[in-house]
Amino acid sequence: MASLAAMFGAGRVATFMGLPRCHDLAAVEGGVVILGAAGCTPYPSVGFYCAGAPEAIRAAGAAYAANLTHVDFDLGGPMLPEGVRAVDAGDLPVREEDAEGNRKLIAGAVRHIRARGAVPVLLGGDDSVPIPLIEALGASAGASGRKLTVLQIDAHIDWRDEVSGERWGLSSTMRRASEMAHVERIVQVGQRGIGSARVADFNDAKAWGVGFVPAGEVARAGVWRAVDLIPEGADVVICLDVDALDPSVMPAVIGRTAGGLSYWQVLELVGAVAEKARIVGFDMVEFMPERDIDGLGAMVAAQLLAGVVGVIARQG
Repeated sequence: MASLAAMFGAGRVATFMGLPRCHDLAAVEGGVVILGAAGCTPYPSVGFYCAGAPEAIRAAGAAYAANLTHVDFDLGGPMLPEGVRAVDAGDLPVREEDAEGNRKLIAGAVRHIRARGAVPVLLGGDDSVPIPLIEALGASAGASGRKLTVLQIDAHIDWRDEVSGERWGLSSTMRRASEMAHVERIVQVGQRGIGSARVADFNDAKAWGVGFVPAGEVARAGVWRAVDLIPEGADVVICLDVDALDPSVMPAVIGRTAGGLSYWQVLELVGAVAEKARIVGFDMVEFMPERDIDGLGAMVAAQLLAGVVGVIARQG
């Protein structure tokens, strides 16, 4: 069967879109570093249920491996502008039975990437993966003491204090972020339907000062109030749970919910934030390969990842 990859001249590649492979984070010199993590702090009921996500997203991007210098019309030019480097560092050796070790491993890698002047782009894995990312970005700020704005794009708010005694799992990501001294602001975009949040969780988030922009508001009025909530010149980490996207374009999630964001709304939001502030970290989580339909979700994830990398690369 003919394939897009063969038509474009791409062969088999092991990295995202054929980017150079980074075998040693100590060799990183600025730019963007893509890093995979199959999971972090699993709930026993589901384990590492998104473990194959980094591999699936890389595979979907392989069709364009021969075309990195071609025009990406989502960006108005090649994915990487001249002089900007992006590498793929592969996957971290996380283990389902060692949640604490996983958190230390992810945080250590993020600190190392930031120390080398690069932006970490983390592919999960479930939504517990961003917790050590957010934590490490505080440590990487060092003596500057710069505070962090968290922009979460997600169908759910992740403000549970614990689930079955586990406080570091996927339903507690923003609650844990709110407890970190370096997190100054949290903006959450894309909520819809019924999730794990109870009324008390939602009230706690509002009391803390979260700025919520539900998916229904985005559908009616666009992403601009969310952009307005991001401070000018802020350091921003963007945490994208792919179930923020509508299941018509992203079926590969554990909980499909109608009324999600479009591809363009997500990319428009990321681009607008980069024009106003500085993206210092990004994660894409909750992609579940077993739930995909004809590779549609993986294709959307790969195209969106290419767009985000291109946006970050254009920050200067």
